[in-house]
Amino acid sequence: MKKKKMISSVIILSSVLLLGACGSKDKETSSSSKKESSVAEQVVSFGIPQEVASLDPATATDKVSFGLLNQIYEGFYRMDKDNQPIPAGAKELAEKSDDGLTYTLTLRDDATWSNGDPVIAADYVYAWQRVADPATGSEYAYLLEPVKNAADVIKGDKKANELGIEAVSDTEVKITLEVATPYFESLLAFPTFFPLNQKSVEEFGKEFASSSETSVYNGAFVLSEFDGVGSDLQWSYLKNEDYWDAKNVKISKVNAQVVKEASTALNLFEDGQLDDVIITGELAQQYRADDNYVTESDGRTIYVDVNKESDTQPFDNVNLRKALSYALDGEAIVNNVLGDGSTVSTGIVPRELATNPVTKKDFVEDSGVYKQFDEEKAKDYFEKAKKELNVETVTFDIMTDDNDSTKKIAEYMQGAYKDVLGIKTTVTPVTKPIRLDRTSAGDYDMVLTGWGADYNDPGSFLDLFVTGNPYNRGRYANPAYDELIKEASIKNGNDLEARWQNYLDAEKLLLETDAGIIPVYQVVEGHLRNPKMKGYVSHTAGASYDYKDMYLED
Repeated sequence: MKKKKMISSVIILSSVLLLGACGSKDKETSSSSKKESSVAEQVVSFGIPQEVASLDPATATDKVSFGLLNQIYEGFYRMDKDNQPIPAGAKELAEKSDDGLTYTLTLRDDATWSNGDPVIAADYVYAWQRVADPATGSEYAYLLEPVKNAADVIKGDKKANELGIEAVSDTEVKITLEVATPYFESLLAFPTFFPLNQKSVEEFGKEFASSSETSVYNGAFVLSEFDGVGSDLQWSYLKNEDYWDAKNVKISKVNAQVVKEASTALNLFEDGQLDDVIITGELAQQYRADDNYVTESDGRTIYVDVNKESDTQPFDNVNLRKALSYALDGEAIVNNVLGDGSTVSTGIVPRELATNPVTKKDFVEDSGVYKQFDEEKAKDYFEKAKKELNVETVTFDIMTDDNDSTKKIAEYMQGAYKDVLGIKTTVTPVTKPIRLDRTSAGDYDMVLTGWGADYNDPGSFLDLFVTGNPYNRGRYANPAYDELIKEASIKNGNDLEARWQNYLDAEKLLLETDAGIIPVYQVVEGHLRNPKMKGYVSHTAGASYDYKDMYLED
């Protein structure tokens, strides 16, 4: 099957006219709309699976928000097509001390904000201190903990200005760590670590990052036509003519449209209205032989979590959790429900994320098979759970995002629990921002959720389940687990082999002993993509995509 209608020059020209029309809306955001090149205007359009939950680098927590931020901001580094950090806001890679505790970075002197201010070292210091400040409420603040004094600042025991980052001059930044951290350079490309223009943040006040007009940007694009987080279904990115590398940015405008149903996405692609869409299920199976079908491996694991502190559900019972785990058939989900090439997860850490520092074996190969479908074991554990709980059965609600694929998975789970265990459940689809709010507040029974790697290391997943981590939504707690993660993070920072073993032991405790969560599958996204669109970069860790090098081939 072929794509029936490609984007025509008429559509592209029309988009250019629209670009000029929206310039007045964003005149305070950037001067780029006044400087559009009249030569080789290129416009592309993407289907996005969910609403944006945050425009603030300090408070963003989800894939869609991180992807957006990666286009309009830029940190010390960017990740290249091979998922390796390369200089961006910094002129070159950091100078590191022999003990791995000090990083010195020199900023390029031609980088500016979209309000005309230069990007200076103080912008990084301000942004990092703002993330660490407990008043900001950043759920990703824990990523700063390798930095000197960060843990104490986050807890409120030290002031933000005691964080181990300083502006030596306008173009030089010095970062001091508490412990050597093998993955630290990857964090320097992550949105939580992006700089902010302090003047604009303070001027916008509570309205900062509430729309495209209440932020200033230093990335390859500026945001346009975005009216509000959690609700806006269409927005655009305009080429930032003030960006230091603007001459190498070929795309003049990127349109984004939230499309939650795979059938709708397909129709928009076939009609030439979108250049890239995600399809799942029967449509993915149907189109896998299509010339325009491409897959993207994602360092993201979808898993089921239960609220272990629920007042109404007995999910603190380990035998119940094991029964619920064994009752789900991952093969049926990836083959019959998704059909997009996603693979069954046997653990929480995904494939192709990290390799053994000695043998170079993938973490998944070194680790065990902790998730499998076994109907008899599911029934046996459920019988044990019912005796311990003194109940005949349980009932609960399954919360999920309201897009096509996750709703279908939740419906499969509903059927599996009824067929295997006789458990009756309900399914509640909600928007992603609502799901994030409800899981943070503990307002749920069971949730279908996921995690994408922030950096290429097992700790990007296993650190989540430490007691008190804000992303430990199900409130898993085991002191022995916490100690293993502490050893990996602090004691064994320079002993990579011992650190690796800490993480292997931690995953076994989390999944085999405690059934703390239920891994389901590793995401492989199925896309239909305009073959004329080149240079799109996807990442398995960190912000998942990058538009900077895209272009439309003649």
